[in-house]
Amino acid sequence: MDDNELFEKLFKLNNKQLLKLYTRIIITLEVRDVVRTQNNPIGDYTEWLVSKAYDYKLETNSKAGYDAISKDGIKIQIKARKIISSNDPKQLSAIRNLDKNDFDILIAVIYNKNCEIIEALSIPHNIIKEYAGYSNHVNSSILTITDKIRYDDRVKNITKELIEKEIIVNAQTCT
Repeated sequence: MDDNELFEKLFKLNNKQLLKLYTRIIITLEVRDVVRTQNNPIGDYTEWLVSKAYDYKLETNSKAGYDAISKDGIKIQIKARKIISSNDPKQLSAIRNLDKNDFDILIAVIYNKNCEIIEALSIPHNIIKEYAGYSNHVNSSILTITDKIRYDDRVKNITKELIEKEIIVNAQTCT
C-alpha cells in the first residue's frame, strides 16, 4: 500500500478512531524502543534514529545535559524540530544549563511537515554558545538554525548521511 492509499483510508476514519490509532502507533513505537515517552514522538524518534545511525549509547530520559554518548566518550545532545511551512523558524527546544558544558556536540535535525529530514547538523558546543540566545521565560538557551550557523566551517552538515542511514535503520526495525 502506498502513502496515498494509506492517507485515503485515514480520511475515512472518524476522530475517535484516529485518536485510537495514534495511541496504538505510539505503543508500537514504544515496543520497538523508538519512542520513550508519550510526548510528541518526533523528539524521541530523532534520539532513537541518531543513536542507531551512529551507534551511540542512548542515555536514560532522566540524564541531564545529553541524550547519547559515542563509543569514544563524546556526549551528544539531540534536538529535533518539525516545521510546517518554509517560513517557520528553525528554533530548537530549550537547551538547559548551556554553561555547564554537559555535552560536546549538539545534533540538530529539522523535519518537514511529512516528517522527512530536510536538514541535519552536528554543532560543537562552543559554537552554540556563540549563536544561542538566552530566554528568561524558559530559563534556558535558545538556538535557531540560521544561515550563519549552517555555513559556519566548524559545523558539519550531516543531512545526506543521516537520510541514508535513516532508510537502513528503519528497514532493520521491521524485520
